[in-house]
Amino acid sequence: MSWFSWLSTLWPSSVPSLLLVWLVGGQLGLRVGLQVVQTVTCSQWGTPSDQGLFQDGDIVIGGLFNIYNMPPTIDHDFSQLPHYKSFVRSLSHIDFLFLLYVYAMVFALEEINHSTMLLPGVKLGYHIYDSCAFPLWAVQAALSLVGGNSSSCALPVPLIIGGDSSVTAQILSKILGPLSVPLMSYAASCSCLSDRLEFPNFFRTIPSDFYQARAIAQLVIHFNWTWIGAVVSNNNYGLSAIKEEIEGAGVCLQFVETLNREDIVSEVRRAALTIQASTARVILVFTWYTDLRELFLQLDKINVTDRQFLASEAWSTSGDLLQNSVTSKVANGVLGVAIRSSSIPEFWQKVFGCSPGPTNFSSYASSPPSLANGSPQQASLPLCNGTESLKGAQHPFTETSELRVTYNVYLAVYAAAHALHNLLSCPNRDSPPGNNLIQYLSNLNFTTPQGEGFYFQGADIPAKYDLVNWQKTPEGSLKLVLVGHVDGFDIHLNESAIQWSSGSNQVPVSVCNESCPPGTRMANRKGEPVCCFDCIPCAEGEISNKTGSPHCERCPSEFWSNANRTACIPRQLDFLSFNETLGITLTTAAVFGAMLTTAVFVVFLYYRQTPMVRANNSELSFLLLLSLKLCFLCSLVFIGRPSVWSCRFQQAAFGISFVLCVSCLQVKTIVVLAAFRSARPGAEAFIRWFGPGQQRGSVCILTCIQIIICSTWLSLSPPVLQRDLGFQGSKVTLECAMASVVGFSLVLGYIGLLSCSCLLLAFLARKLPDNFNEAKLITFSMLIFCAVWVAFVPAYVSSPGKYTVAVEIFAILASSYGLLFCIFTPKCFIILLRPEKNTKKRLMAK
Repeated sequence: MSWFSWLSTLWPSSVPSLLLVWLVGGQLGLRVGLQVVQTVTCSQWGTPSDQGLFQDGDIVIGGLFNIYNMPPTIDHDFSQLPHYKSFVRSLSHIDFLFLLYVYAMVFALEEINHSTMLLPGVKLGYHIYDSCAFPLWAVQAALSLVGGNSSSCALPVPLIIGGDSSVTAQILSKILGPLSVPLMSYAASCSCLSDRLEFPNFFRTIPSDFYQARAIAQLVIHFNWTWIGAVVSNNNYGLSAIKEEIEGAGVCLQFVETLNREDIVSEVRRAALTIQASTARVILVFTWYTDLRELFLQLDKINVTDRQFLASEAWSTSGDLLQNSVTSKVANGVLGVAIRSSSIPEFWQKVFGCSPGPTNFSSYASSPPSLANGSPQQASLPLCNGTESLKGAQHPFTETSELRVTYNVYLAVYAAAHALHNLLSCPNRDSPPGNNLIQYLSNLNFTTPQGEGFYFQGADIPAKYDLVNWQKTPEGSLKLVLVGHVDGFDIHLNESAIQWSSGSNQVPVSVCNESCPPGTRMANRKGEPVCCFDCIPCAEGEISNKTGSPHCERCPSEFWSNANRTACIPRQLDFLSFNETLGITLTTAAVFGAMLTTAVFVVFLYYRQTPMVRANNSELSFLLLLSLKLCFLCSLVFIGRPSVWSCRFQQAAFGISFVLCVSCLQVKTIVVLAAFRSARPGAEAFIRWFGPGQQRGSVCILTCIQIIICSTWLSLSPPVLQRDLGFQGSKVTLECAMASVVGFSLVLGYIGLLSCSCLLLAFLARKLPDNFNEAKLITFSMLIFCAVWVAFVPAYVSSPGKYTVAVEIFAILASSYGLLFCIFTPKCFIILLRPEKNTKKRLMAK
């Protein structure tokens, strides 16, 4: 019975004759040399399937494929125990993809049998069973393969190519493991199967899902999709990928819907409603394409057409979905990971009558297979121009994208052949091939007919994927477009070639919250996923200069944040300047005080011969006015940008000016006391020894003491110019820092000592019998003076930045104005406004 006859028995009599003629008429074009076969249907659950497609050989390789596929759309209501009944085989139940896989296996075996270098003199046969897409039927078929079949004279197989799903592969590997029979899968991708301790006899020509999930996670991160939904199969294929990679990449899953194939209708209905209600715009789907077809139908019913789907390799290249009109409405712009595509050169030569390019195929086959119609292959063919396409053949059997898994089957056959070649080349050829074949598969390393290196890393092969995109054609249908590839952990993506679900090149946004703009940080919401957050502005002195910053960074000490909190800028130098309001006010007060003092000095000078001026020791009065003027003017030294010399000069000028002022007051007070006690015995000697010369000397000595203190202080540890960074703000205070607190304390302490002694003397003389008692005025002025400087100390210590200088200037001006007004205002009032009182008689009257 021929290949055609076997297909005829599998299909019902209603199969269109045109399709059968096409299959054998030359477009696929390769005679596979099949021998007599027997067929069996997947009839009643539990009935062994001990027959199949068979070709004898020196070594027979087993194959398990899902030629017929039980429809998954069985809506269980769980009202009774499940009962798996047989289903009627029809053309609608044939999975043409797996039929293509069968063809690829037979094609590869024929290539090898025609090779003069690989297994020379050894003919490979095959025994292929239909597992009907159920793991338990696959178990029955596998046990039939490894146990042999006496009715068909079939020998036990040393290796099985099969395990179309991860679940089936796990079950078969567990069963075949104790028998030391290798299982080589072309489609089972669960990362759990990489465990050599649990599955020592398992090999596969499809990469582990670990790499696929990592690639999808990298895509999600690349496009900043932090808020996605997921629909997965309720098995290791989907769940392991989600748990291991997607969640581990910092991506939040708004929902994870699992699909159970036993109740697929209600499952996809629930998943569709979840997708409709979700705020996630990107949906990751790890499931089989037949399940997804049902999901798309449900989404179409509720009009959900604005989601961006991420596809796993299980459905990213499904021709069944691409050709479905519902898919074009729901799943436009799908971005997915696909099993890498590779061509089988001989196949293209027969279809298009051209060669895709030079290959090393000649090293594998000395004489290629003949055509189906018996005509020999042409000796040489022209090179293909690159425009050849099978898309014109509108049938899943010729879907070029599905040569991806087909090529995995092709590689599995060659891997088995090379392992057998190495085993048979070993001197100890009489030992059972089981364990040895597993060992030789593990150490396998060869070059494929396409020129690619092939080897196993444990159970796996090096990971290589294509990145594909579903794009709409002008006619409204979908086409598959290659937009990148994955090599191990490296992704190469042509982002500009992607067409998204919106139909544009604009990347869709799928986040729980928009990324926080620069100048803010993310603050997690209590009880919500980390991808849901609020944006909090950075504090002063902190910045975030990129979008989505989890925290703000503090600026260096010399810098401060700008108004938007997006950059650190140098701090502005801050000091009490003449241009600012405070500086202008203090400057005005100082200048006005100096002018007022000058005016009083002129009045006293003009009326120096009058009793009022003469009675108050005119020489000391003029010296006091001069010292007050210096006090007013010394405050100006504190305003403006500090320098090294201004820092030294300002404190010395302040200390000496005030000591001169207080010294004059103290001598004046002593003179008043001496004058009114002249009648007492011994008073004449005191007055004689405390005349004008002694008065001037006393002022000089008291002032020189302060000069010595200031000179010593400034020579040993003077104030230094420094930048004050302690006061946090956008400005750096440029200030004169006291390097020696002791020196500054001595200057202030000496002024305080003189002030207290002056106050005490003036207080004692306050009740002297005189019409115009100057001691009273000195008492009031010194009370104000002392009060100002007592209040100055805590205010000076607690004031920040430039306000420290302002406090000191205020104290200087306040005490200077206090002395000026208390001592000289009454005198000027009499001199200018009450001249009748400016007589000796009135001044001497009691």
